[in-house]
Amino acid sequence: MNKAFILGAGLGTRLRPLTDHLPKPLVPLYHRPLAAWAMSSCVGAGIRHFAINTHHLAQAWSDFGNPPVTGQPAVTGVNGQPAIMRDWEGNEVALFHEPILLETGGGLKNIAAWIGRDPLLVHNGDIFSTLPLAKLIAAHKASGLPVTLALRSEGHAKHIALDASRSRVTDIRRRLGRADGSHVFSGIYCVNPDFLELLPAGEIVSVIPAFLTLAAKYQLGAVVLDEGAWLDLGDRQSYLLAHRQLSLGPAIHPHAHIETGAIVENSIVGPGAVVASGAIVRDSILWAGSRISGDAVLDACIVCSGQSVSGCYQHADL
Repeated sequence: MNKAFILGAGLGTRLRPLTDHLPKPLVPLYHRPLAAWAMSSCVGAGIRHFAINTHHLAQAWSDFGNPPVTGQPAVTGVNGQPAIMRDWEGNEVALFHEPILLETGGGLKNIAAWIGRDPLLVHNGDIFSTLPLAKLIAAHKASGLPVTLALRSEGHAKHIALDASRSRVTDIRRRLGRADGSHVFSGIYCVNPDFLELLPAGEIVSVIPAFLTLAAKYQLGAVVLDEGAWLDLGDRQSYLLAHRQLSLGPAIHPHAHIETGAIVENSIVGPGAVVASGAIVRDSILWAGSRISGDAVLDACIVCSGQSVSGCYQHADL
């Protein structure tokens, strides 16, 4: 498997106001966009070609990666619009803009020409994981099924019911009336191109009805991957928690500037950020380019606007 689709078009409403400044997959985790973490994980499993759908704040993707050598669009998407091709760390990326948000199923159907006859890994753009994707790919290939979902045994949204072998999905949110859920969908799955035949063209549609169609026929595959980390960063609390639980690099970026006399404790400080002498920053996250004045006292804050911050704040997004 050599292709992956990163879901990047969502509005990120649960993560506002952070997503008033960046699309959710471009929100930084340890100074790196969430999408980049997902793509690195895919590269580790042998994937080299990526599609990403865009909608909300689509212009922000212009700084993601570099222009390709050719600069030529490879395929078209919705309304015949050409994909914008990029190079990301030596891997090909095709950006498919959706003027109207097509949802998970419509977005997948929209890139059918890019998928061609190749199997595909689909990865939500708002999660961080170190799941062994190679195991997911191997299980999908071995099953011969149209779709294989990567699942977790523990979590807060156990909507997926499995058969005794734990390799087939029997129900989702009890929509088929068969069983209550026992496992959590990770937001990562593999599909064969024939699965797209279950998705209507040109419609705004979720992928779940097509999943249920397969599950009704015991043709929706699953693999339980409890190894590694898996975090849904869809809201503020989970975003802060991820920075406290993970250790993915230096908390203070080498290109950040902490002036003598500033106090920075248990915080993430992004590149180009400046914390002036006298400022106190605790348990907070400062995005790239943040400016913290000398009179600022921040506790459990996220500074994302790029504006200079002064004054005292707790649990605020600035």
